[in-house]
Amino acid sequence: MTANHLKVALRHFKRHKVFTLINIAGLSIGISASLIIFLIVKYDFSFDRFYPEGDKIYRVVTNFDFSGEKVYNMGVTAPLPDVIRKEVTGIEKTAAFFTLYEMNVKVPAAAEVKGNEFKRQGNIVLADADYFDVFKYEWLAGSASSALTEPNKVVLTSEKARLYFPGLSPAAVIGKMITYEDSLTMQVTGVVASFTQNTDFKFGDFISRSTLERKAIADNLGLNLTNWGGTSSSSQCLVKLSPGTDPNTVEKAITSLAEKHNPPQPEDKGNSRAFGLQPLSDIHFNPIYGNFQGGHIANKNTLYSLSIIGAFLLFLGCINFINLNTAQSTQRAKEISIRKTIGSTRTQLIVQLLTETFIITVIAVIISVGISPILLNLFSDFISAEIRLDLIQASGIVIFLLILTVVVSLLSGFYPSMVLSAYKPVVALKNQAASKGNTRNTLLRKSLIISQFVIAQFFIIATVVVVKQTRYALNKDLGFKKDAIVFVTTPWKNNTESKKRLFADKLSKIPQINLVSRGGEPPSSYQTSSTDAEFFDGKRNIKLQLYLKFADPDYIKLYGIKMQAGRDIRPSDSSSAFVINETYARLIGFKNPSDAVGKYIENFNGDKRMQVVGVFADFRQESLHSPVKPMAVITSDEAWNSGIFHIALKPQTPGGDEWKTALGSIGKAWKESYPDDDFNYHFYDEYIAKFYDSEQRTSRLLAWTSGLSILISCLGLLGLAIYTTSLRTKEVGIRKVLGATVVQVVTLLSLEMIALILLSFVIVVPLAWWAMNSWMQGFADRTTISWWIFVLSGGGMLFTALLTLSSQTIRIALSNPVKSLRTE
Repeated sequence: MTANHLKVALRHFKRHKVFTLINIAGLSIGISASLIIFLIVKYDFSFDRFYPEGDKIYRVVTNFDFSGEKVYNMGVTAPLPDVIRKEVTGIEKTAAFFTLYEMNVKVPAAAEVKGNEFKRQGNIVLADADYFDVFKYEWLAGSASSALTEPNKVVLTSEKARLYFPGLSPAAVIGKMITYEDSLTMQVTGVVASFTQNTDFKFGDFISRSTLERKAIADNLGLNLTNWGGTSSSSQCLVKLSPGTDPNTVEKAITSLAEKHNPPQPEDKGNSRAFGLQPLSDIHFNPIYGNFQGGHIANKNTLYSLSIIGAFLLFLGCINFINLNTAQSTQRAKEISIRKTIGSTRTQLIVQLLTETFIITVIAVIISVGISPILLNLFSDFISAEIRLDLIQASGIVIFLLILTVVVSLLSGFYPSMVLSAYKPVVALKNQAASKGNTRNTLLRKSLIISQFVIAQFFIIATVVVVKQTRYALNKDLGFKKDAIVFVTTPWKNNTESKKRLFADKLSKIPQINLVSRGGEPPSSYQTSSTDAEFFDGKRNIKLQLYLKFADPDYIKLYGIKMQAGRDIRPSDSSSAFVINETYARLIGFKNPSDAVGKYIENFNGDKRMQVVGVFADFRQESLHSPVKPMAVITSDEAWNSGIFHIALKPQTPGGDEWKTALGSIGKAWKESYPDDDFNYHFYDEYIAKFYDSEQRTSRLLAWTSGLSILISCLGLLGLAIYTTSLRTKEVGIRKVLGATVVQVVTLLSLEMIALILLSFVIVVPLAWWAMNSWMQGFADRTTISWWIFVLSGGGMLFTALLTLSSQTIRIALSNPVKSLRTE
């Protein structure tokens, strides 16, 4: 870029301030949106990409088939990793580990460090030594070869070491003792550097897996190293394949090996269990397996959609630039022709015009970088706090901005520069440029305007459809009561029956509580137990996967679930009877629910014979994405499925604080019953709303996208309106002298743009209907795509465009025709 090119560009910007500002604004909005989307997409796609030979690392997962019902588990049966290590070829390393729930951690007092207690520490695992051969950590103290070879040893990350032993160096931490849950005392044998890159493997305490060889410890943690029949998601296995090994071959070998050590039984007929290898790069994106302890799962389709949205917004800004510059081409024809006359080559003119585009783009990029932190803050409720704009450390962001600057400059400036540099001096100097190039340039402008409004209206329609479906899901009658209900999950460890009874007794004395029930998960939840069950209808055995809710006799009453036939459950029913839903009654052949009462279900959970004593109305066990499944509600005193307290609060007076008082009393009762555990509760209606977090985030994002696309489109429309009305000033003056009214003049000036918007509406309707209908297929229960959505989109876009145009058309229509006719 020469000094002369820069001087000419600045002079042009000064002469055409409005058009320059419109171009900068349009590009700034598009670039800002693209930059934010780039940060989001880059963040999620960066997870677990930094491991050496990460493409060879897989997680072993379990795939069940219960009579056609598919169930997926991220874990494996506990003995499997040790057998894989010994008997499966093609595997370099096999690492087994157990993920643990949050635990209380105590550091005994010592001369050089003060003793302390750290409540509810997460990211704790029981791992074997091979874990550090699969994942290469930087060892700050200790050795990977020996740190976890013996029982009662623990390796800490540098982050956890600083927390537990502040002020001590990694070497000084070696040999220190840590106690987990008052009973597991471990010696620190290693300290590794915490990962600074994005990863789902955020573990901080690595307890030696061999510690589980002591049966008392294994029983206390609820883990079993010898049980081939059970599969727990906490039992994890990683393998690193040898070069050239086919993952499909290894999957078959592992499945065959498991069948060899645990042969299928006759009662397993119709069921199957197979093991698969999940690539390391898939863990962050695959919801059917999940990652660890409820970690964030990204959706690749959402990320790809975001990328397309960013590209569209950027494209809209470029369209504005092209439109305005080609519209101005006749005004610059003489300037270009004079430059040609005095010796400028076409290449020099193209460079000059691209320089102008480049300067505008650079200004837009600088503005975008400046406002991006504000935009990140606006979206902070659904953008990870770890996503930030750091130009100093993130070289990828700088490279992206440089590429974006070049691409946008070329995309926006190439066509206008080719059009302007092609003018012939003789034709331009005779004022014939407009007639020579008008048809082609006008056709391009119209096409680009239509494209702009197609994109903008598509986003409007998508926003309304997503919002409509989300509201439908949130307000849908799910078959149970969800308002004014709080549920509290008691600790999974050391949670005796006496503690639960003490807590229940204290809750019963709180006046603001209407009813308390104890059991498993609430009616609609993220987790649901299931088992096999058979019904013989006289001709055939109907074997199905039956989903279960564990509850006491007050559960159905508390949630307002309707009984269609028979009676509710009783405490004595736990081993002999249960109630089922209408769906299960229908699947085993009973159209009338009352006909199912009294019938027996065989081989329930393997060997039990259960009697149906009642049929309850169907309710949603999961979000509206999933259909209603066959289900039974059963009583149980097992510790693992009777630890959730469901609390129905009495109605609150308008403006009252009875619920706040009730929660304070519940918290006090908790502390008296579970003094070592933090009190956490969930309002059930808020818990249900989280099922649709993704849809709510999508609707917000689409709303912003629609607003931005409309803003960019209207900026371009405003620029064209300013240019068009300036060209037709004298024409308007003549028409007013001949008797044209203000309404007629405004209609005349707006008619062409209105026609283009209506044409864009005709184009977008079938495209939007097809896209949103495809999106709605992801819901088992969904609302309709109503006709008024399209009318609202088209009418809203038309109104906004007319409002934008009116700022110029009304002004020129009201102007004095005498002044207009004097305009040259």
